[in-house]
Amino acid sequence: MKIYHNPRCRKSRETLAIITDSGANVKIIEYLKDTPSANDLSVILSKLNLKPEQVLRKSEKLFKEEYKDKKLSDQAWINAMVENPVLIERPIVVKGNKAIIGRPPENVNRLL
Repeated sequence: MKIYHNPRCRKSRETLAIITDSGANVKIIEYLKDTPSANDLSVILSKLNLKPEQVLRKSEKLFKEEYKDKKLSDQAWINAMVENPVLIERPIVVKGNKAIIGRPPENVNRLL
């Protein structure tokens, strides 16, 4: 199991706590420091069964200033997230061929 984690985010910390409390092995990836590649993001999106635009943090200042009202291709959104990982919704938890967004944190129970 992997968690794409931001330790400054309360929801991310809560999701990680649920995982560790369950005793599951988890690899923590601080995605702001260790940003997934475009290919990795494509795979994660496939496991989430979501389009790139659906995992954007639209409340981020950067999104509002640079991307709001833009109509980009899926690949262009992925590239924007790789260049600006703050735009990636968090946390994302991946286990095998499945993934969830930990909002609310209890969503992770579907993977445990």
